[in-house]
Amino acid sequence: MNGHESGRRDPGDEYGAAAFPSLLEDSAEDLYDNAPCGYLSTLLDGQIAKVNATLLTWLGYTREELVGRRSFSDLLTVGGRLYHETHFAPLLAIQGEIGGVALELRAADGSRLPVLVTSTVKTSADGQPQLIRTTIFDASDRRSYEQELLRARQEADRERERLQRLVTTLQRSLLPSSLPAVPGLEAAAHYHIASRDEVSGDFYDLFPLSRDRWGFFLGDVCGKGAEAATVTSLIRYTLRAAAVYDPDPVTVLDTLNTALHREYSGDDPHYCTAVFGILTPDGDAFSITLAGGGHPPCLLLRADGTADYQPTPHGMLIGILPDATFSARTIRLSPGDTLLLYTDGLTEARTGVTGVAVDRYGEQALHAFATRLAPTTAAVAITALSELLDSFGTGLDDDTAILALSVPRPEEEPP
Repeated sequence: MNGHESGRRDPGDEYGAAAFPSLLEDSAEDLYDNAPCGYLSTLLDGQIAKVNATLLTWLGYTREELVGRRSFSDLLTVGGRLYHETHFAPLLAIQGEIGGVALELRAADGSRLPVLVTSTVKTSADGQPQLIRTTIFDASDRRSYEQELLRARQEADRERERLQRLVTTLQRSLLPSSLPAVPGLEAAAHYHIASRDEVSGDFYDLFPLSRDRWGFFLGDVCGKGAEAATVTSLIRYTLRAAAVYDPDPVTVLDTLNTALHREYSGDDPHYCTAVFGILTPDGDAFSITLAGGGHPPCLLLRADGTADYQPTPHGMLIGILPDATFSARTIRLSPGDTLLLYTDGLTEARTGVTGVAVDRYGEQALHAFATRLAPTTAAVAITALSELLDSFGTGLDDDTAILALSVPRPEEEPP
């Protein structure tokens, strides 16, 4: 079967066998001269020996202006010439070739042409270098693309900086700018931000209720972002208002539970954990009534160097059920004692991996840390815990709020 019978067409059939060769390049020289890239041949000292028409067109020179009159480095910008002399030429001499180097050529009119340059050393049969062959690709489109990418990256960085400023401002608005002075008490707090790109729902506060009574709370909203910030704002307002109306901690959490469940019990429920307390002076100490809703227990660091958790049993998550139950307990904060409240970002911090399980810091490690720290003051405790949080590095992937209250010893200067 011949070519026609097999259905294959001979390339010469359409134009005629004699015409087909005319579709090919007229000569190798024509291919060299009019290639879609620049070609340049130089002597070993860099003097231009041959250049194709493509490169001449790009740069606006005539062949007579370059061949035998200029060197390759003469075509480079000042910076490119320096790079050529200190890096390009030495590497080419050592390696015999160098490729994909980004340089800028200076055209006859003074304009600049970004290019990618590849050079090889042609050697004789006995291995002696004879001349340098260079291929040059126009990188204008690539440079424009890179500049556009850089512009987009810079704009994205600016947008992220604006977002981070907004997040920081919003986060600060959800926290007290400072803690009030309570006679006979030292108070300190710390907020560790895990991500500058997202608002978290951790919160705390200390505020006066009367001349000799103060309320305080600390908690954590489920979720992150703007909606969590909205819920946090509602929680802080509700806790403060409820405490003014009735300072009983259980009643305060009941009120918060009702408000959250009424507002967020639909298809997208929101809830929180919290500890709420009332501070009342009691001689040289303070009486504290605590109520908790699903929150990690407080730690009491005593003046005798011991530390114990102060749980509030049966306290349910706040906002899940319409009739959640909460319990309260009363503790005495004596001179030298420190009460520590924290959110679970601290105990949930990742400390390593064992097999397939992730190791968490945990309440046991925190208790040991607190025991080593006791006796202490609110300020010292907050400093030590902030350093502990920093030590977790990327293992701390949740924001953490810490509030510490302490009664100075008689020999200590009261705040």
